[in-house]
Amino acid sequence: MSSRIAFLGGGNMADALLQGLLQSGVAEASRVIVAEPVAARREYLEKKHGVSTTGENEVAVRDADVLIVAVKPQVIDEALASVRGALPASALVVSIAAGVSCERIESTLRGSSFGRLPRVVRTMPNTPALVSEGATGISRGAAATDEDVALARRLFESVGKAVEVPEHLLDAVTGLSGSGPAYVFLFIEALADGGVRNGLPRAAAIELAAQTVKGAAEMVLTTGKHPGELKDMVTSPAGTTIAGVSALERGAFRGTVIDAVTAATERSKALG
Repeated sequence: MSSRIAFLGGGNMADALLQGLLQSGVAEASRVIVAEPVAARREYLEKKHGVSTTGENEVAVRDADVLIVAVKPQVIDEALASVRGALPASALVVSIAAGVSCERIESTLRGSSFGRLPRVVRTMPNTPALVSEGATGISRGAAATDEDVALARRLFESVGKAVEVPEHLLDAVTGLSGSGPAYVFLFIEALADGGVRNGLPRAAAIELAAQTVKGAAEMVLTTGKHPGELKDMVTSPAGTTIAGVSALERGAFRGTVIDAVTAATERSKALG
């Protein structure tokens, strides 16, 4: 991709995206610039990725074809206002700021550079993007085109999988895949604790638990089979697995996970 890409913010998610974009060949280091206020962080990104950096937002966006907004939600209005006069009207704006609507970004950017509504794509990635196994929800703003969404998908598929959803469902994406890694980490920890309780060394228990979750997830994605069907394949009559599944069902495992996703979704709505 020959597009000139500018980042506002050089934090962990920007770092992960840079790695994915450059390793996959989706972007060229010579055509990427990152605006980051912390000098040590700029030096780190330059050395790691070979990209240009600057402490000035306006400098970064001046020639951008794509602007990736990777700042914290509480400072996004200030960051966008700082580039309103410098960002080309033709630029696509891709936001990873949680809880910040396309409409809010559009209204903040509509200034002297924009005679029309800016093209905005809002995304909700998750932390496994740091190891190129992310899950990202993508929603288009009012002026975004199919080509814009396709470009955003290319960006985030460089660090995992990407799915387009209507914007009103991004809160549910936040509750599921955005917060989901924490639920899975908790499950892996509990699974390992179960092994330790029954005599396994801690290190072996964690490795077995994590690989079990990874392998089970890969089976769902690779086979295309419903998780329930795969569960039934492992559950023999009167066997060990059905005994464990019964214990989980008695503990309301399924309903508790559903409630967790719902609670996180509602919290995302409240923050937005």
